[in-house]
Amino acid sequence: MSGKTFTFIFSFGRIWKNFKLSQKQLNTRKEPMFTSYLHVMSFSDAVFLSPGQDTFSSSPVSSVYGRKGLKMSPPLAAFANGVASHSMDFDDTWHPATHPSGAVLPALLAASQMLPASARPSGRDFLLAFNVGIEVQGRLLRFSREASNIPKRFHPPSVVGTLGSAAATAKLLSLDAARCGHALAIAASLAGAPMANAATSAKPFHVGNATRLGLEAALLASRGIEANPRILDDVPGCAGFSAFYGDYNPRPLALRPEGHKFLFEEQDIAFKSFPAHLGMHWTAEAALSARNLLVNHYGHFSPSDVRTIILRVPVSKYINRPFPESEHEARHSFQFNACTALLDGEVGISSFHDHQIQRPELAQLLSKVAVEHPEDNPASFEKMYAEVALVLQNGDVLTGRCDTFYGHWRRPLSRESLLRKFRSNASQVLPEDKAESIIQMVDDLESLPDGALLASCL
Repeated sequence: MSGKTFTFIFSFGRIWKNFKLSQKQLNTRKEPMFTSYLHVMSFSDAVFLSPGQDTFSSSPVSSVYGRKGLKMSPPLAAFANGVASHSMDFDDTWHPATHPSGAVLPALLAASQMLPASARPSGRDFLLAFNVGIEVQGRLLRFSREASNIPKRFHPPSVVGTLGSAAATAKLLSLDAARCGHALAIAASLAGAPMANAATSAKPFHVGNATRLGLEAALLASRGIEANPRILDDVPGCAGFSAFYGDYNPRPLALRPEGHKFLFEEQDIAFKSFPAHLGMHWTAEAALSARNLLVNHYGHFSPSDVRTIILRVPVSKYINRPFPESEHEARHSFQFNACTALLDGEVGISSFHDHQIQRPELAQLLSKVAVEHPEDNPASFEKMYAEVALVLQNGDVLTGRCDTFYGHWRRPLSRESLLRKFRSNASQVLPEDKAESIIQMVDDLESLPDGALLASCL
């Protein structure tokens, strides 16, 4: 948002900056402060004592990604690692739309290190808790048709991710059914962040808060804090989870004698090959297809050969950014990712560095972009497509199309591609032997006697 734009939020800031209390306000505004201070001092209530004893202890026991020797309290470590997981928008994406893993794994890593050695989960227990956290997110999202579309109101990981983190942590802590339910209900009170902060440096905090607050919800439930057990039901006249998804229509899960079938078994996850919003991957592949047609026909690609670039993509306001000014905006711009793919023949980590964003030749291409929204192209990661049509100076039109990009759940990354991505990212903060030990541990996770060993490699 430009600082020159006068908005409601800036009007508040201007008022606060120049605000002065009148004599009447000086006399009356102290009473709420006094009563609040009184409540803080008389902290005998169980709601305070339960979390106050040690849930929010500052003891540094949990590791932080890529920061050798640095440890924080479990909630803060979960927060820091959750932010890191979404900082470049490089994390996995599911359907209905959310980033499922980043809200769960940091909470489990932090919680596993918090427990005494005698109570730590095995690798199999850790893996089960992780899957429970993913499952809860998927089930909640499937109770809403709205959730199947690219989000418009709430950022999904800030909503279902918070409950997924709570569920995973509750499972890891072996809470009974009642306390697991309270963990979810408490988490519902801590959930939610608006989509308006997409494409800003605040967006990764959505995932950081989800994993931290879900962890805290489970810890609070473990100490006896209770919440509305019907908050995930559809209760007329009492907004529960429907506050986030208006058409939310929950159904009880059937208890099957043969065991629960996880959604993972029928709905795979998408893994990105470059760090940007998932929708950008359709656009980039379509642009590369159009570029290849041009190169094969003319032997080269030059921005001057192109008169107009037509993008045919779904309607989604927050990823329709004609001239992005920052890396976060660039990661959420159909136009930027299409033009970068055309100009460079690829989109990668370095594509979002400032000097790349500010290139004159890229600006030249961006100025030629026109966006169309075909009616048959819904804003859904399950059904959308992207077309990039190059209208050349001589009148020729070359069109590339992508229905399913490499890394989508219908066309998953190979194990080799996934490991290459992991090694490339890990090399920025970890020595090679540490990265390889993580790969080995994850491969053998169900055999590990101590699930907290995963965190020891950070």
